[in-house]
Amino acid sequence: MIRTHSIRRAHENIDKTLKAANVILNRFDLSREAEAKILKGPHDNLEGYLEAIEQLRSNIRFFNNNKSFKSSDGVLNHANNLLSKAISKLEHEFKQLLSSYSKPVEPDRLYECLPNSLRPSSGSPEPSGKNPSNSRTGPTTAENAVYNPPVLIPPRVLPLLHDLAQHMVHAGHTQQCLIIYRDTRSQVLQESLHQLGVEKLSKDDVQKIQWEVLELKIGTWIHFMRIAVKLLFAAERKVCDQMFEGIDSLKDQCFADVTKGSVAMLLSFGDAIAKSKRSPEKLFVLLDMYEIMRELHSEIETLFSGKACKEIREAAVGLTRRLAQTAKDTFGDFEEAVEKDATRTAVADGTVHPLTSYVINYVKFLFDYQSTLKQLFHEFEKSNDSDAELASVTMRIMQALQINLEGKSKQYKDPALTNLFLMNNIHYMVRSVRRSEAKDLIAWAKILQSLSVQGLTSSGGDGGNSSGASRALIKDRLKIFNLQFEELHQRQSQWTVPDTELRESLRLAVAEVLLPAYRSFIKRFGLLVENGKNPHKYIRYTAEDLDRMLGEFFEGKT
Repeated sequence: MIRTHSIRRAHENIDKTLKAANVILNRFDLSREAEAKILKGPHDNLEGYLEAIEQLRSNIRFFNNNKSFKSSDGVLNHANNLLSKAISKLEHEFKQLLSSYSKPVEPDRLYECLPNSLRPSSGSPEPSGKNPSNSRTGPTTAENAVYNPPVLIPPRVLPLLHDLAQHMVHAGHTQQCLIIYRDTRSQVLQESLHQLGVEKLSKDDVQKIQWEVLELKIGTWIHFMRIAVKLLFAAERKVCDQMFEGIDSLKDQCFADVTKGSVAMLLSFGDAIAKSKRSPEKLFVLLDMYEIMRELHSEIETLFSGKACKEIREAAVGLTRRLAQTAKDTFGDFEEAVEKDATRTAVADGTVHPLTSYVINYVKFLFDYQSTLKQLFHEFEKSNDSDAELASVTMRIMQALQINLEGKSKQYKDPALTNLFLMNNIHYMVRSVRRSEAKDLIAWAKILQSLSVQGLTSSGGDGGNSSGASRALIKDRLKIFNLQFEELHQRQSQWTVPDTELRESLRLAVAEVLLPAYRSFIKRFGLLVENGKNPHKYIRYTAEDLDRMLGEFFEGKT
């Protein structure tokens, strides 16, 4: 009985040993198959090669768990060496495959991806129609346009590259994967921009370029910024996201490393302009550049999201702020230059001075940039009334011109010629401004501000009556209005506009804006003052009184 039990036990042990031996032999067979595929290399059968690596990894795990098998150390060493060679070949394959499918995007192909309105006319890298620096299409139309980023790597190749990257990361070769990807793709991206015409220009380079040439370069830079962000960087982001899907440690870092140099090259030109010597004519291109940076802001924030791209996002915001600051400073310079203009070239016949026409054209041009300027004022003043800000700046420029003209008028020995000179120049100012959008703002902007509802009613008020408005505030506004109107009446009734038709049309232009605003203000808030003490101290005029007094403007009364 005991003997039978022992024999059964021995048979069981033999079975177990044979089974274990079979498992190990199978592992050896699989190892040999995997080794044969690995030695062949990945080029002809990449999927089979990747399966062989998985098999090799599985064998390494098996022998690590079966250390009792006395040859396991030797087998493990051999398998690990083979795995290391396999990963090196993978790296080489990743590099080869990525390089062979990474080609710069030809400019013509990029232009085809643009909306029709922004495609260049034949033989010019600028959009059809106008030079982009003078193109006043504005952000609204540009934002609605459809951009189709190019396909940078064929969709059939991306899954293979993704698998290769994943195996390299599993093998602990994340850094090598990053370096290969960065070196290959960043070079191709820079080459695409270079072929497009993007140049790396420093502040010193910019200073040496003639203004006319520089203006053209700024126009094309604006165009290139759109192409880079909306087409090239957007396409690069897509490749990155697909290739490193599920490998979060690489996705953002690879994109940041690939684009860093190209972004720096583009922004450095903007920086060079923002830091270059200020001059009045640069204001409009600075506003164009500020406008494109504002337009691309949300896209840059989305494309360059994540910690790895933080520096790039900050660089773009930094440039936007510098452009805004330089534009604001240029504004200040212009106002000062108008006031201090010392050209002694008196116009002998008392006609319009060249300074007057220059300033008026400048002011009229500013109104093409209304929305951008309002955004600019909002950035610095943080006030909600950017209309009033724009009016105030325009007012100051016009006042500076008026002060300067008064000084120039004193050069005439004949008092009649002095008056004629002033009349002609002010006539020119009024007539020109009346034809432009500035007409509602010049000279009357401040006074209209005092009749504005802004800041009078609490947010709880229903907006339809005087609820929420304080009596003291209304009194203040009316006092300001009276003072300003009386000042204007005193000054502008001394001005002369001899042409009857022009004189009437100017009065009408003012009346059309002023009287409805005054009537509306009194109707809405007048009761608050009328029910208090001394109402006549505040409501000095009826709308009819104002209309009568407007009839005395431009009459040349002393």
